[in-house]
Amino acid sequence: MAQVGQQTGKDKTAIRPFKVNVPEAELTELRKRIHATKWPERETVNDASQGVQLATIQALARYWTEYDWRNCEARLNALPQFVTEIDGLDIHFIHARSKHESALPLIVTHGWPGSMVEQMKIIEPLTNPTAHGGNASDAFHVVIPSMPGYGYSGKPTTTGWDVSHIARAWVVLMKRLGYTKFVAQGGDWGAVITEQMGVQASPELLGIHTNMPGIFPVEIDKAAFSGAPAPSGLSAEEKVAYERLQFVYQKGIAYGYQMGLRPQTLYGIADSPVGLAAYFLDHDARSYELIARVFKGESEGLTRDDILDNITITWLTNTALSGARLYWENWGKFGYFNAKGVSIPVAVSVFPDELYPAPRSWTEKAFPKLIHYNKLAKGGHFAAWEQPKLLSEEIRVGFRSLRN
Repeated sequence: MAQVGQQTGKDKTAIRPFKVNVPEAELTELRKRIHATKWPERETVNDASQGVQLATIQALARYWTEYDWRNCEARLNALPQFVTEIDGLDIHFIHARSKHESALPLIVTHGWPGSMVEQMKIIEPLTNPTAHGGNASDAFHVVIPSMPGYGYSGKPTTTGWDVSHIARAWVVLMKRLGYTKFVAQGGDWGAVITEQMGVQASPELLGIHTNMPGIFPVEIDKAAFSGAPAPSGLSAEEKVAYERLQFVYQKGIAYGYQMGLRPQTLYGIADSPVGLAAYFLDHDARSYELIARVFKGESEGLTRDDILDNITITWLTNTALSGARLYWENWGKFGYFNAKGVSIPVAVSVFPDELYPAPRSWTEKAFPKLIHYNKLAKGGHFAAWEQPKLLSEEIRVGFRSLRN
């Protein structure tokens, strides 16, 4: 599966080189399992209200049997990958240094199990901004770790790897790489982790950027979760955000409840590639609509290979359940979307097809040191994946005031 440099002696802080090398037999077995899928009947509605539609998942499965994993493997192996042990667990990460030595160190976290694939698209414009409409002074040294239990990082064998623990581990990682000052960026789970880094406010952390900001006041978050009508007195922007959040709670995150309460029960997505793919596709309504269009052959920010790169990493590493346990670890501890008391500088980018469009009013209250706020014209939940150019520009602009 992977080749990792050997740990020398008892030095658990050693940074070992890493390469991906999937045996051909595993790819053959994957295709065999896809061909052997036991299909249910078609949904009884003409929309996605019952979940991932049969036509979409069958189109994905057909393409998956022809898909070439080696292309993704080669792209991964063209990047500098490493593994180091933190708190008894191997953490896998990409460490792409800019040719500009004055570059600002940046740690980037997302959420889907193959998040490193999503983030690969922003490495080049961040490390080499002069080739992408930026200046040398906007350069970053980029670190992209895989969360515990995700991708090529180790799988926790005991409880305790929750959001707070991961946030602390990322500071350890950056300091181990020699960075005494750095910034952090996140979306999806990465947004929750990055905000928790902001709450912990390590002196090395200059500021954070998020494209899924936790901005809802506690009482608003609770009302949306309960299904109550929008409270009176909300502005037009706040009402839209409230209604979108309410939709997420009521119809958008069934998978999150299952993973948060009973992750070990999900043996089906560890045993069936198509079951895993369907579970991934049903993340949020707008992302699903985009992915469904991709498998109809329409041109979008994503390609069919983009989607299957992500799912295939999870299948090959058998991390469906180890990733699901992160929801269990955080159940009842931290909300996903509520304000959390971040007091350090924060930059926010609002993509229109995110789970909710964060209003400036709530954003300013949630982040008293807001240094950047911008609404984008396109893009959704997986911004680095769908709109890498726009997100890279946002990160460069968002952190510009924190340099030097």
